[in-house]
Amino acid sequence: MTSKPIIVLAAAVTILVAANNAVHAETYQWKDSSGQTVISDTPPPSNAKSRRAINARQPSVVSEKPAEKAAEGPKTTAEKDMEFKKRQQENKEKAEKLAKEQAAEADRKDNCERAKQNLAALQSDNPIATLDDKGQQKTMDTTQRDQELERARRVIAETCK
Repeated sequence: MTSKPIIVLAAAVTILVAANNAVHAETYQWKDSSGQTVISDTPPPSNAKSRRAINARQPSVVSEKPAEKAAEGPKTTAEKDMEFKKRQQENKEKAEKLAKEQAAEADRKDNCERAKQNLAALQSDNPIATLDDKGQQKTMDTTQRDQELERARRVIAETCK
């Protein structure tokens, strides 16, 4: 009578082992060269398209280019440091470029405003004096005033966009 519990126990262990192996068995699905879907317990060939593992512990989608990823491998600290420094340099260059663009825009606005002020002064009836070669004040005549008006309008057209 003692052999019956041992046989039952052995059968139960055998069933558990078989079930465990069935649960952990990997199943693969892929399309072969003729476009047919293949399901198998052996891994697909490397040239198979749309490969994936079914009931696997690994991610279910297998990369189409595993050799490329493996060749890359994890990055070393030196590579990470180099990439970080490169990003820092790029960010610094972007910031410098932005600062230059902002300074140029501020200069353009300032030049525009000055040109508008000069135009307003030239259009007024007030006399305007300039300095000659000797540093002496000389009042503008009508021809000079017209030339300066035209120049002020040109500057406004170019800088006040």
